[in-house]
Amino acid sequence: MTRYMRWCFLPALALFMSCTTFAPKDRAKLPKQLPAQFSLYSDGAPDIENRWWECFESDELNAFVEEALTNSPSLQQAWSRLAQAEAIAAQQGAGRFPTLGYEGSASVSRDSVAKTTEQSYALGLASSYEVDLWGRIKSQAEAAALDRSASQEQLHTAAMTLASGTAQKWASIVSQRLQTNLVQEQLAANRKSLELVELRFRKSRATALDVYQQRQAVAATESRIPQLELRDALLCNELAALLGRLQFGGVETQSAALPEVGELPAVGLPADVLANRPDVRRAGLNLAAADWLVSVARVDRLPAIRLTASANFGSSKFSDLFDNWFANLAAGVTGPIFDAGRRKAEVARTRAVVEERLAAYRETVINAIKEVEDALVSEQKQRAYIAALDRNLELSRSSYAEAMNRYRSGLSEYLPVLVELVSLQSLERDRVEAQFNLLRYRITLYRALGGSWPEALNPPSTESKEKA
Repeated sequence: MTRYMRWCFLPALALFMSCTTFAPKDRAKLPKQLPAQFSLYSDGAPDIENRWWECFESDELNAFVEEALTNSPSLQQAWSRLAQAEAIAAQQGAGRFPTLGYEGSASVSRDSVAKTTEQSYALGLASSYEVDLWGRIKSQAEAAALDRSASQEQLHTAAMTLASGTAQKWASIVSQRLQTNLVQEQLAANRKSLELVELRFRKSRATALDVYQQRQAVAATESRIPQLELRDALLCNELAALLGRLQFGGVETQSAALPEVGELPAVGLPADVLANRPDVRRAGLNLAAADWLVSVARVDRLPAIRLTASANFGSSKFSDLFDNWFANLAAGVTGPIFDAGRRKAEVARTRAVVEERLAAYRETVINAIKEVEDALVSEQKQRAYIAALDRNLELSRSSYAEAMNRYRSGLSEYLPVLVELVSLQSLERDRVEAQFNLLRYRITLYRALGGSWPEALNPPSTESKEKA
């Protein structure tokens, strides 16, 4: 009875002591002193489930983004990192339960002098369990689970970055080809003007300088085409890499114009954006995981109780193996006495990690708000720039027409015509670039607002991995 009470007392004592655990204090989910609203406030909460690239109503863009989200090696790496984090979380969580194993042996020994042979057989089970007195195992499991969630948020961030990068590369290719088409049209117009100047020169109504100046304008326009074609090829290669393709012969695009950029979407409040941004959530999860690791380091300085149990069968004859058995139950206490300050230093290190991740979380929050603010003001100013550019372009066309009329009437030299022509063609190219930049700012805004649409993504199948 005394022995039975002794073994019952030990678990009861452990249960009592386990009530005192080292757990981190709860932190606020969002930092204090957030701005009440963005500088360009819009009514309504953002549509976080919206697959924003579909708003541009381009089947070609939709197909490219879907292909990237399915085949991109960078996203497949993020899926693999998530699988690793899930496995680690399962490993750490297994520490809360006892372990059970088996062992078996068989041996034969012979004495050459006595001419005897001895045989022995053994079969047994062994189990061990650490009593989580101070919550060390729980803290490790909580930290691993938070790391797993942080890895999932990293996957969502990678998906958002991939979608916006694919959309921007596609828009860049369309814009580049619009630029190329425009320059080719300008080259055709310049050659036609050169024919006119040469005709006037043959009729002694223009000078040789006029001819040379127009030829220079033609040559300058021709020199732009190889650079535009080079940029187009490089952009196609970049898009192919994002899509996970091994063929870099050029990406076929059929879009003849950039999609229209509609009204500004609802952006909500800064608190909404931070809650919808996976990078902010990941930074918060990393901070929480570091808090739990401090608890692990603190508990490591305290004693630990481990229980072991075993049951064994043994015999000199295999047929009598299960007739002889014995069991063993033991408990041990281990704890540090002197380690030259190693465990204390580990506590200091983990606390420094917490401070580092706290600063990283604040930096992520600041950058998230800044990205939304930058995208909002960029789009606002870009629209104003396009409006001013359109007015300038209209005036430039009028000035060029007037200069050409004066030149044909013999009222001026050809230089004013050339100046107006160069200015007009430069403004036309700027207009295409400005429209692309407006679309780029909108894509950046969608990415900055975050969303929940990556949660619907499915991990890559085995066939897609083998194809990659």
